[in-house]
Amino acid sequence: MLEQTTSVEKSNDVERVLADFVNVRNFSEKLCEPLKPEDYNLQAIAETSPAKWHLAHTSWFFETFILKKFQSNYSCFDPQYEYLFNSYYNSIGEQYPRPNRGLLSKPDVEEIYRYRQFVTEKIQQLLNQLADVNSDSLIEVISLIRLGINHEQQHQELLLTDIKYNLFQNPIFPAYRDSSEPVVHSLPEDKSLPPVEWIAFDEQLVSIGDNQTDSPISQSGFVYDNETPKHKFYRQSFLVANRLTTNGEYLKFIEQGGYSDPQYWLSDGWDAVRNQKWQAPLYWYQQDGNWYIYTLNGVQSLQLDQPVTHVSYYEADAFARWSGARLLTEQEWESIATGKSLAKGFGNFVEDDVLHPVVAKESDKLKQMFGDVWEWTSSAYSAYPGFKPAAGAVGEYNGKFMCNQYVLRGGSCVTSRSHIRKTYRNFFYPDARWQFSGIRLARDS
Repeated sequence: MLEQTTSVEKSNDVERVLADFVNVRNFSEKLCEPLKPEDYNLQAIAETSPAKWHLAHTSWFFETFILKKFQSNYSCFDPQYEYLFNSYYNSIGEQYPRPNRGLLSKPDVEEIYRYRQFVTEKIQQLLNQLADVNSDSLIEVISLIRLGINHEQQHQELLLTDIKYNLFQNPIFPAYRDSSEPVVHSLPEDKSLPPVEWIAFDEQLVSIGDNQTDSPISQSGFVYDNETPKHKFYRQSFLVANRLTTNGEYLKFIEQGGYSDPQYWLSDGWDAVRNQKWQAPLYWYQQDGNWYIYTLNGVQSLQLDQPVTHVSYYEADAFARWSGARLLTEQEWESIATGKSLAKGFGNFVEDDVLHPVVAKESDKLKQMFGDVWEWTSSAYSAYPGFKPAAGAVGEYNGKFMCNQYVLRGGSCVTSRSHIRKTYRNFFYPDARWQFSGIRLARDS
C-alpha cells in the first residue's frame, strides 16, 4: 500500500502516475493534430461523437470525479460543461442529448483546448499537494486518476473510429491524415495466406476474471469492475482457428450469396440485413468490378489477406455458420490468451501508427490474439458471479450496460497497448459495425 512506502518511494509512485496522466492527455491531442477546424464537430450518427466532444468529455471526467470532490474551493472552468459534456451519468445530473453533440459549435475548439489545459494543470497541482501533506485521500485520488487515464484511452479509440465513420460520409472519401503509404493492392489468390489451422484445447476448469488486488498506482494492475471477480469456469474441449478471418475468406461468403440466404442469419440479423441493405462489411464498396475499402489513410484496394473488420455480431455469427463453425465464448477466448502479444514488437496497436489491421505475421501458434481487430464472442455481456459495481457515480461506468450487448475481446489497431489485457471485456450492440470488430472461428471438438 502507498502509505507503507518510504517518502522516496511515494514520490516515485506519484511521479509515475503523473507521467502516465500527462502522456495520455498529450496523446489525445496528438491524435487530433491532423484535423482541420471543420472536422472537430462532425457527427454522422448518434453512436459517434465529435472529436471536440471527446476532448471535452475526458476533461469533464477528471474535473467531475476528482477535482470537484478533492480540491477545496474548486472553481469550475465553466459550470455549463457539467451538462454539455456529461455522457450518461444520471447520478451527476442531466445530459445534453447525445444525437445533437455535433450541433455544439460553441464552445469552440480553442476554448476546449483551454479547458483541457486547465484541468490537466489542476490535476497535477492536486496530486502534488496531496503527496506533500501525506493526505489520506491520496490513494483514492490515484485510483480515480488511473480510472480517468483508462477512460481517456477508451475515448482515444472512439475518437479514431468516430472520425473514420464521420469522414466516410463525404463522397470524396477524405483521409484522416496525409499519408506517404502507397495504395495496397489485392494479392493474387495463390499468394494469399495458407488455410486456417485448427488448434485443439482440452476440457478444463479455468480461472476467468481478476480480483483487482494490485496497487492502484500501477497501470498494469488496473482492471475495470466488469472484469471482477475472479471465478472458475468449466470449459469444454474445442478447436480454434490459429488466426483471424481474412478479407479474402469473407469475400467468398459474399460471392456465394451469404447476404441473400436467411439460413445463416439470426432473426434480428436477417432483419438488419434487409433493413440496412447490408451487402458487405462497412467501408467496402465495388467499382468497375473491383473491391475497395475506406481506411483512415484513405481508399485502398481490398487486400485479401488482411483481417476482415467492421462487421457486426450478426455478420460474424452468419459467417461462422456458413463456415460450419461458431464464435468463441469469452471464457474460451480468455483461457487461451497469453500476454506475449502485448509485448513490444508483437501485435498491431495504435502506438504502431498503422491504424488498420495487418496481415498475420507472428510466429506464435495462436496469432493476432491482441490488436488488429476486436474479436466478437458469442457471450452476452452480463455480470460475473459475485459482481458488485463500484460505489457512487463511477459505478455507472459498466454495470448498467449489461443488457442486450455482446462481448468482444483482444483490442484493435486503434487500441493502446498499455490499455488492453486478457481479462478486458469490451461490449457493443450486435448490429454495431463502426468499430474495428472482426472474426476468429471456433468449432466443437
